[in-house]
Amino acid sequence: MPDAIRIPILVTGGAGYIGSHACKLLHQAGYRPIVYDNLVYGHRWAVRWGPLEEGDIQDRARLDAVFESHRPAAVMHFAAYCYVGESVKDPGKYYRNNVAGTLTLLEAMRDHGVAPLVFSSTCATYGVPRSERIAEDHSQNPINPYGASKLMVERMLADFDTAYGLRAIALRYFNAAGADPDAEIGEDHDPETHLIPLAIAAAAGIGPGLTVYGTDYDTPDGTCIRDYIHVADLAQAHLRALDALLGGAPSRVYNLGNGQGFSVREVIAATERVTGLTVPVEYGARRAGDPPRLVGDASRIRGELGWVPAYASLDAIIRTAWDWHRGPALERKNGA
Repeated sequence: MPDAIRIPILVTGGAGYIGSHACKLLHQAGYRPIVYDNLVYGHRWAVRWGPLEEGDIQDRARLDAVFESHRPAAVMHFAAYCYVGESVKDPGKYYRNNVAGTLTLLEAMRDHGVAPLVFSSTCATYGVPRSERIAEDHSQNPINPYGASKLMVERMLADFDTAYGLRAIALRYFNAAGADPDAEIGEDHDPETHLIPLAIAAAAGIGPGLTVYGTDYDTPDGTCIRDYIHVADLAQAHLRALDALLGGAPSRVYNLGNGQGFSVREVIAATERVTGLTVPVEYGARRAGDPPRLVGDASRIRGELGWVPAYASLDAIIRTAWDWHRGPALERKNGA
């Protein structure tokens, strides 16, 4: 489809891990993703399905220029700092970027008449869960500044909807994992803090031994339990949310997860099954801000938007990550 007849969608943070996968899906669905990214954590090579506009979400003049130039029909907002441990050590960085930066973006959207927004939120807004599976009506008591910053944005979205009719769907997702099934793009953070790529790098001998933070949690094997959701499934949920908003749907909040949890030890075992390699492991103390268990109930989005994860098994998720890390990612690191 020629770009001239594609509907433009502004994707903040579109050069990052989840944003780039969303851009690929947007392009396949007939949209024109306009990536807006400061490339602090994003990658120029990941921008492959639409133009790149370099800029920071705190830069109102730059945002104005991009809105005027591309006239997007909606915004997908991924631009945020998302390291839990760093947020505990440097909370100001997170409130400045994630909260103040998003406020600047929302005001630009308001002034340019762009109403629909799909927001990348997080299960970290819930804090320590009070039930085995977390539904959207669970209390929100974040225990780290990262989660608090996302919760503040959710409140801003509700207030901007009331005041200006800016409709938004916030997607609270659990642990993003895996890579593009075609291995065109994948997870490449610096520093890398996510368990699956760290386990793969340790097994492949291209990274240090894997450190397990805490073995004394109140879980069956003493390690943290998380709900892993494939990045392609996350992208599909963003597309369904966008289509709903463009069709006139009201503001809404949805969890994105598989509905099942896996411990750190189970992830290590699955990595060894998929790769056929051994993951060297070291054990350390608990990290500040880590709840023992986070497993989501995503029945609301399944029922209302018809979203069903295509990658439900842990092995299937890890296999796509392994294909990416031993292929294109390794070639890029080696300068090929």
